[in-house]
Amino acid sequence: MAEQRQRFTDEEALRFHARGKPGKLEINPTKPMATQRDLSLAYSPGVAVPVRAIAENPDAAFDYTARGNMVAVISNGTAILGLGNLGALASKPVMEGKAVLFKRFADVDSIDLEVDTEDADEFINCVRYLGPSFGGINLEDIKAPECFIIEERLRELMNIPVFHDDQHGTAIICAAGLINALRLTGRAISETRMVMNGAGAAGIACLELIKAMGADPAKILLCDTKGVVYRGRTEGMNQWKSAHAVETAARTLEEALEGADVFLGLSAKGAVTQEMVASMAERPILFAMANPDPEITPEDVFEVRPDAIVATGRSDYPNQVNNVLGFPYIFRGALDVRATTINEAMKIAAARALAELAREDVPDEVALAYSGPRPKFGPGYIIPVPFDPRLIQKVPLAVARAAMDTGVARKPIVDMEAYEASLAARLDPTAASLQGIIAKVQRNPKRIVFAEGEEETVIRAAVSFRNAGLGTPVLVGREETVRAVMEQIGVDRPEEFEIHNARLSADNARYTDFLYERLRRRGHLYRDCQRLVNQDRNVFGALMVACGDADGMVTGVTRNTSVALEDVRKVMDPMRGRRLMGVTLAIARGRTVLVADTLVNEMPDSRTLSTIAIQAAEVARRLGFEPRVAFLSYSTFGHPSGERAEKMREAVQWLEDQGVDFEFDGEMSAEVALDADLMRKLYPFSRLTDSANVLIMPAIHSAAISTKLLQKLGGATLIGPLLIGLERPVQVARMGATVSDLVNLAALTAYDMS
Repeated sequence: MAEQRQRFTDEEALRFHARGKPGKLEINPTKPMATQRDLSLAYSPGVAVPVRAIAENPDAAFDYTARGNMVAVISNGTAILGLGNLGALASKPVMEGKAVLFKRFADVDSIDLEVDTEDADEFINCVRYLGPSFGGINLEDIKAPECFIIEERLRELMNIPVFHDDQHGTAIICAAGLINALRLTGRAISETRMVMNGAGAAGIACLELIKAMGADPAKILLCDTKGVVYRGRTEGMNQWKSAHAVETAARTLEEALEGADVFLGLSAKGAVTQEMVASMAERPILFAMANPDPEITPEDVFEVRPDAIVATGRSDYPNQVNNVLGFPYIFRGALDVRATTINEAMKIAAARALAELAREDVPDEVALAYSGPRPKFGPGYIIPVPFDPRLIQKVPLAVARAAMDTGVARKPIVDMEAYEASLAARLDPTAASLQGIIAKVQRNPKRIVFAEGEEETVIRAAVSFRNAGLGTPVLVGREETVRAVMEQIGVDRPEEFEIHNARLSADNARYTDFLYERLRRRGHLYRDCQRLVNQDRNVFGALMVACGDADGMVTGVTRNTSVALEDVRKVMDPMRGRRLMGVTLAIARGRTVLVADTLVNEMPDSRTLSTIAIQAAEVARRLGFEPRVAFLSYSTFGHPSGERAEKMREAVQWLEDQGVDFEFDGEMSAEVALDADLMRKLYPFSRLTDSANVLIMPAIHSAAISTKLLQKLGGATLIGPLLIGLERPVQVARMGATVSDLVNLAALTAYDMS
């Protein structure tokens, strides 16, 4: 575990915050500001129109301003992280960081506000009047007991969610981990004996949420620096502690922990000893959440109780109780239904959604982001990790549904499936582009061959394909090997998967006859065909598709694209009148363009380029775009002139002669093709009515270079290359493709992009 720890110097941290623009935030406009007309619409006189609309109907502010996606992160700096009361100004780096996390993880816009007062009434009076500016208030790093007073009073005064994350965020993540720890140890929450050490904001919130989830108050002991909070105690008490006082003979933490099932700590380093841990019940659960150092380290726990389940607040140990798993997504769900508050039901819904997610198979993105073995539900993985891309779908959905069920949603969501898809699209442009295709495939699921069926990545993709309702995955490989990998990664219902061993298949002879019929005049003997069927999974998988035993195939994870494509070409040809080619979808800054050919034709002539354009336009329409095709070159309409641009002009001329039914033009440079205003200004005669969305490249090298540059320098998301033109649907992934890549390609195969 130690090698996973993130080390940096104070100087590195300061350089990080100072480089470029100081701090971690900036504001960017969401509307164009390039012309006088833009300014007139954005400000005077155009802005008067939404002003009047909001005056007539206050809810219109959610439609015409950023309020519905804007959260204020507010602090007075009296309890900064583990640093204590350092003042409002010193809290600003933390609050900026919190605002960044809102945007990064849930696409919630946020701004930090530091209020320079320690007086609770003054703080309340400052914040209460900010309601018209924001859709929610995230209170942060405010010491107890003032934080209780401030949150409670602001919730009464404001009709938007007010959420003190130090309390409730910690409580929600703690509860999620506890749900799974209890599940793994076979305990019912109502029968579990728990000890909470730390009676501050987070500790009290954890107790209240756990009790709301069914824990027995009589079986929970609260401890603070004075010992056990028991009925009749007067020293160091307040109304919030008194609410959790119980009848007990225990007076110290040591006495409280004897025989306890669960320890929850939000207190101080070293508060728990190995002797205390040894006195706990069998299979004890310890959440040592003090930061930056836990009440007891996992190493010390496991030394005396190897049967324990341990969580901490640190990223360098497994099972981190990290608030970033909660607050961005909780606000996302609350904002999307315009909730008036975040109530107990919404918190419990978030905790349960997180617990359920930890029990699901971990995607590649998570496995790659963390060193060590692939995370798998168990004692070392009871809480999801922050970079799990599924959080944006699971948690807001649960929170929004709970808000609707409890009557605090001012704008209930009618179509929850569409809402879930929109959540995925917020952070994943691939999801936005493919959601329509996926929905159509789910209505008409297909049998898709996963040719490299013994690979763990491929098996996980097949599982995801099945679980998403996209169809029936068919794995090619040795059954004992495939089953062993399935068992190792914990596949649910492995017996339901169809596995074909090429050598032992009952269809072997039929496939060999089919292949021999194709290849006998191309230098292949019957035994050569038999060997290909027996030994080459790409050939076998392609034969399943060619012979009508499956609807499509995905391959490419373990072999170069050219090798995999050569295998497939032994079995099937391009469709009559079609040309084999590749199309890549590049998604950047809210725009999607198709780039062709990115896979097959190295130096296409003008006739080939025109055919590529026709097929790429068909793909665009299959994806829901009305194609506007640009033939790209270093030259724009003859300037500068050169023989390399000539073939692009010839391709345009050929399309003119054919009378195709889509917009096209060229040759033109990329900046003209992608900038409609520039095109209209300099080349008003262009046939394109708007910027191009299909780009035809002069050669495969320019296509490959440009798409990779878009990806690496421009932050574009690429889908593909998609193989277009074969007589049956087959897609070839890049070597090293992730589970998500394969599932997307399998969905596109089922959709049949050819």
